Amino acid sequence: MNEQADVGYRDFQRWHTSVEVAFWVALFTLNTVFNCIVAQIDDARTAAWEPWVRESSSALLVLLLIPFVKVAERRWPFRFDTWRHSLPWHLLASVAFSLVHVAGMVGLRKLAYGMAGHHYHFGAWWPNFGYEYLKDIRSYFTIVALICLSRLWLLRQQGEAKLLAEPDDGPPVEPVERPERFLVRKLGKEFLLNASEIEWLQAAGNYVNLHVRGRDYPLRSTMAGIEARLDPARFLRVHRGYFVNLDYLAEIEPLETGDARLRLRDGTTIPCSRRYRAALRERYGGQPAAGE
Repeated sequence: MNEQADVGYRDFQRWHTSVEVAFWVALFTLNTVFNCIVAQIDDARTAAWEPWVRESSSALLVLLLIPFVKVAERRWPFRFDTWRHSLPWHLLASVAFSLVHVAGMVGLRKLAYGMAGHHYHFGAWWPNFGYEYLKDIRSYFTIVALICLSRLWLLRQQGEAKLLAEPDDGPPVEPVERPERFLVRKLGKEFLLNASEIEWLQAAGNYVNLHVRGRDYPLRSTMAGIEARLDPARFLRVHRGYFVNLDYLAEIEPLETGDARLRLRDGTTIPCSRRYRAALRERYGGQPAAGE
């Protein structure tokens, strides 16, 4: 693997949220400025401040609604194999997006116009909402497209794990149902990852993240699907969304709720629910592990 690219990706992950917020703010700020300049050119009779109030109120509401779009995209992933199922839900979400957007920006415009001693008139609600929705559905799906593109870029930088498939000819080199290695694709290259190197696994939507030496490799699978493929002598489910490699478990800290907190060798902590804690104790032959 390219070490420089690896360091660059880790640096980006550290600032990911700040970079994402800055991107959306910069994008909508530029769009607002351009729209205001065009509006002033198209109608020179309008007061100079009016286009700025109209455009900035709209942009501000869209920015506030981006987390809603991200939640909707996570709930109904928009990918090649899921878009037919997801599209109707996103169309419904776009209606809710537009209703909140229009109601919010009208409220902000009324407030701004009132402070300037003027009256803002939106007009008849339904005809005007239909016009606004045609613009909002374009904005909604543009945001979804940008979210999907950013995810594809991150997967390419991060690397995506895949299960080894059976060869077309001849028997597999190693067990396919319980793989000893995973195929990882990253930056156009492929390499094999030993299952024993996986420290813990975490559910993430339609993926299961394989955590290896501070990196996450998403594997398209459900927790139930990956459980059948993991070596039960090494991996144990400790939570609805977590598996742990017992070779890396350093300490079990019991909690008053009956749950537990697991500490790995590198200091990472993982939740262990009461439901799975008994199985963890049985694995240690009924003897308390370090920290219990």
